[in-house]
Formats: sequence, structure tokens, C-alpha cells
Amino acid sequence: MNRIDPDFKEKLKPFGVGNWAECFHCGNCTATCPLTDESHLFPRKGIRWLQMGLKKKISRNLDPWMCYYCGDCSETCPRDANPGELMMTLRRYLISVYDWTGISRLFYKNKIWELGFIVIFALLIVSAFFIFLPPDPAIISNPGAFINAQGGVMINSLSTGLGNEQFLRIIETGDLIMAITVGLLLISNIFNMWYKVILSDPDTRVPLFTYVKEFWRLIIHFAVQPKLSKCDDKKYWLGHFLLMSGYTIMFILIVGLLPKFQVENIYPWYHWQRILGYYATFGILLFLVNVFIRRIRKNDIKLQFSHGSDWLFIILLFLTTVTGILIHILRLNGNPLATYYIYVAHLAILVPMIMVEVPFSKWSHLAYRPFAIYFSALKKATAEKAMKTSLATAI
Repeated sequence: MNRIDPDFKEKLKPFGVGNWAECFHCGNCTATCPLTDESHLFPRKGIRWLQMGLKKKISRNLDPWMCYYCGDCSETCPRDANPGELMMTLRRYLISVYDWTGISRLFYKNKIWELGFIVIFALLIVSAFFIFLPPDPAIISNPGAFINAQGGVMINSLSTGLGNEQFLRIIETGDLIMAITVGLLLISNIFNMWYKVILSDPDTRVPLFTYVKEFWRLIIHFAVQPKLSKCDDKKYWLGHFLLMSGYTIMFILIVGLLPKFQVENIYPWYHWQRILGYYATFGILLFLVNVFIRRIRKNDIKLQFSHGSDWLFIILLFLTTVTGILIHILRLNGNPLATYYIYVAHLAILVPMIMVEVPFSKWSHLAYRPFAIYFSALKKATAEKAMKTSLATAI
């Protein structure tokens, strides 16, 4: 039974719903969208359910994740209902639905919670460094002791009384704890998504073989997001790909390959470590600067309405990237004291961004969207198989 919640639209306001003119379901948005198909008639269907207060239907619905916010629907809407932004609102709402901890809902309902978590994590990181890993006093009295043969700063030797291996081991242990914590939170939220979309649907019973057969879709859509390339604005797909690939590369280098990435030696520019780092930095900065400019100018329909979570994510990612660049420059120029302080600042931004944004806010789109496409393929394959079985039985 699908109960109607007459106050549902009011409850969605913290997630982004504004005072746009009401949609009267002309169908223009669905007809215009290059991504809609017979399985997913969005944005119209989702907006209708929103207006009717069908909260349970929306919680099971994958349509909002099929939308990449090309902006075509909002550009052509005769009532200025802004269907693209309404779909964005539903995605934020679904993040809070999948999150079993309830933290996402707190963040979206009141930005003070999200800012508070970010500040607390940042203060914890700074405090931990100055209490347990303070800068070696010799950095000031004998800075040359921290410079390697190539003239660069030995970053793992900057803390008091610790050898480079010991310092790196402490950072790597903290890195691993953070990765496991975030991974468990995000994976458990995805399992909750699977439960709501697949397991609790009485009409869908997916065989194990189908999970294996359709798994390639999850990999492909996570890696290159081919559906986004169907939008008219090809530059947006390219920018999004650069951001996605750059962020993923840096995440793997920092979280998974830290001992090979944070080394004492300064490798030549053509070394794989530096090439990957430069590519990731270029991709992230290019996209972020472009988004900053377009959000401020508001000359693009999909960037005219900015939610607080949008700004927080891009600001944190921008500051993380800039401090990472500064660490690299200071290391190359042989400035150990400044390298230490910027390194602490870098982690004080990076850790809150990963701990808050990955499982609970904007970044989680990168995980939920490919899983939504995967789950949609599972439902479609199961329905087609059931239809064939039914026809064969009838014959």
C-alpha cells in the first residue's frame, strides 16, 4: 500500500525544493530529455509522485539517478517548474533515505550539523598532529637535515623523534582506519538502497546469475558515465569525466597506495606517480574552476540554483587540491617548515571531506548513480525473463 503524505513537498524543502511554478504535466520535460526511455519516464513521473506525496514509491524509485541534469527539461519547461532541479532535490532526498544512520538527513535539514562535523574533524586532525606528531625543532635550527639529495623536502621525517618509516606507518594506519570506516558506511548504505529497491519489491526476484551477468554495467557507468555523453553539452560530460577520474585516481593513491605516493625521494616529472598526480590535479581544478565561475554567473540553468551541500563539496575539494599543490611546490623548493604546516592543513581539509562528503553528502552521487543503473538493469532483465517464461507457458 502506498500511503499519501500531504506534507511531503514541505518536508522536501531542506533538500532543495523551491517556490517554482507548479508543474501541470504537459510532458514536455520527458519528451525533451535525451536520457529517458520506456523504463524510466522522468522527470514527469517523479514530479507527479512528489506532488501526490507518494513517499514510499519515491524511496524505491531509481528515476532520479537516471537524470544527469542536462538542463534541457528546465530550459524548455513552459511553467518554469524547473524539473531538472526537482530531480536533483529527489536525489538529495534519496541519499537521506539510503543512509540508515540518519546523519545525511541532519546535514540536509540544517547546514550547521554538516559544518559542525567538518570543523570537529579538522580540529581533531590539527590537535593530533601538534600533540603526537609535532614538527621537529631542528626544522628551524638545521633545515638542511630534512633535504634529500635531489634538493626536496623529506616529508616523512618532519615530525619530532620519528624516523620516516615510523611517521609514514602512523599516517598509513590512520588512512586505513578512515578508509574502512567510510567504506563500511557507504557499503551499508548501498545495501540499504538494494533492500529498498530490489529486495522489498514483491514483483522482483533477481536470480544470482543475473547479478553476475549485469555487473559490467556497474563498472562501466562508474568509470566513464556513458549516459551523460548523450546530453547535448558534451563539454559537461568531459569536465565531469576529468573530475571523476581525477578524484578516483587521487583517492586510490592517497588511500590505497600511500607508501608509494608519499615518499622521501623527488621523482622526475615523467615518473608514473607524478604523471598521475598532475593529471588528477588538472582534471579536478579545471572542472572546479569552471563550476565556480558558472555558479557565480548563473548563466547555465543547471547551475542557477545552488544548494548548500553543492558549495561545501566543491569548496572542500578545491581547498584539498590547492593545499596538495602547495605541498608539492614547497617540497620541490626545499622549505621543510612550511611543508609541515601545509601538510597538516591539507589533512585537516581532506579527512573531513572524505568522512563527511563520501558517505553522507554530495560525493555519494558517484556511488549511488552507477548502482542505480545496475539495479535498474537487474529489474529489467528479471521482468523480461518473467515475460518470456509467461509467454512460453501460455503457448
